[in-house]
Amino acid sequence: MPADQSPLPGSTRQPIAGARSVGTPEPVAQIDITVVLRRRTELPAPGVRPVPMTRAEFAAAHGADPADLALVEDTLTREGLTVTDVDAASRRVQARGDVATLERVFGTTLTEVESSDPVTGQAVMHRQRTGELVVPGPLAGILVAVLGLDDRPQADARFRPAAAGGTSFTPLELGRIYRFPPGTDGGGQTLAILELGGGYTQADLDAYWATIGLADPPTVTAVGVDGGANTPEGNPQGPDGEVLLDIEVAGALAPRASVVVYFAPNTDRGFLDALSTAVHADPTPTAVSISWGQSEDAWTAQAMTAMDEAMADAGLLGVTVCTASGDDGSRDNATDNGTHVDFPASSPSALGCGGTTLVADPATATVQSESVWFSGFGQGGSGGGVSDVFAVPPWQNGVGVPDDPDTGRPGRGVPDVAGNADPATGYEVRVDGTAAVYGGTSAVAPLWSALICRFAQALGQRPGLLQPLLYADISPGKPVPGFRDITAGTNGAYAAAAGWDACTGLGVPDGEALLERLRAALR
Repeated sequence: MPADQSPLPGSTRQPIAGARSVGTPEPVAQIDITVVLRRRTELPAPGVRPVPMTRAEFAAAHGADPADLALVEDTLTREGLTVTDVDAASRRVQARGDVATLERVFGTTLTEVESSDPVTGQAVMHRQRTGELVVPGPLAGILVAVLGLDDRPQADARFRPAAAGGTSFTPLELGRIYRFPPGTDGGGQTLAILELGGGYTQADLDAYWATIGLADPPTVTAVGVDGGANTPEGNPQGPDGEVLLDIEVAGALAPRASVVVYFAPNTDRGFLDALSTAVHADPTPTAVSISWGQSEDAWTAQAMTAMDEAMADAGLLGVTVCTASGDDGSRDNATDNGTHVDFPASSPSALGCGGTTLVADPATATVQSESVWFSGFGQGGSGGGVSDVFAVPPWQNGVGVPDDPDTGRPGRGVPDVAGNADPATGYEVRVDGTAAVYGGTSAVAPLWSALICRFAQALGQRPGLLQPLLYADISPGKPVPGFRDITAGTNGAYAAAAGWDACTGLGVPDGEALLERLRAALR
């Protein structure tokens, strides 16, 4: 390593198992990257719910230091890159350069490989790097992450089409079953949804709203990030299924909220840029719904750090980030038969959303039974367990989070909350002109996002980081006020029990009761 370069901690990237090499990129080919800078000042220590800040207050206190920004811009320009965008609040600088220059500046070698797309299973070509990155010496300690050199598919969508013969619910029926507060509809709130592929048509949405009898449907707006766009593929089994499920669940349950859908490429850079763009948008969203993820071991440490810090930004801005906890039980699709949790659900700043199997009468909103969704490894089930990356957050101390059974170490417990997710008791949706039933924890993230928008409307304020409020004054093995406890079933390595558990978290919402609990806590 040249003396004027320093290693970038957390940047080590592993090769994709089974990927087929197809050559090397042209040295003159242009690549866009995102670099993330350190904060001007660190965030308050976790433990209590932060007092929400305005966008301007946050940027001044916790954005990038102007001196750091100037040094990064100057250094990258001197190295032969072109700076294309700077966002001080989210601490991101975007730059463009050719392959040869980027390989030299960051001390890596890029190859082109073919691997399997995690959503469609089809072969896709992309760039790959392995090993650790370096940064120019003046930027050592300033840069947190360098993303975009490797553009492998990063995340999987957490939805599952139902097989024939099951039962199903509309989102409106689930809103009644989970006692969403009457007299609320999300009015005055913005609900952001992140998508890493696919798209929707207005014709599909219009037909769906009419089918479920939604007289005053939401306004849905698409925003492109990093070249992403609303591009429906016409395949209900592909990413279109995720996009329509998210919009239709969120829009049906918070019809007067403004729904903004951020489309980005399915890469770690695209994921981060979509998240940061949504969190720091004007107007500030009430909730961000994320139904994409991947096992913690499939991420670089630098990407997880950047994503986790963006979700911590959300908490200080009064934004609640709802994330699907994964759809393969306690293994999270890993191939080593061990226990794994899904990221970004494992971030302490995310509200992790697990899944249940619901048996209920939609006409009367009477629940016969509700248990952990688990059909077997590879067949679907509520993701949950103990993080290998993130420590137990203060609000989870003393609630019964077990140590990781593989490592024996403590960690952040996943999920926090739950809702119906079993495709066999799934959600009635419309995708690419076809009526369908889908499940997966993908559906639970937009359901909770809509509920939080309705809470915000009723409270007259965005609740922001909910976990310190939800976990306050609870004890192991005791049902939690505002939730209906789920005590039956397992997700593989973990079993449901009274109180918090690593299958369904605190339970499923009793929206009216939870609103009263939040109202008392926020007085």
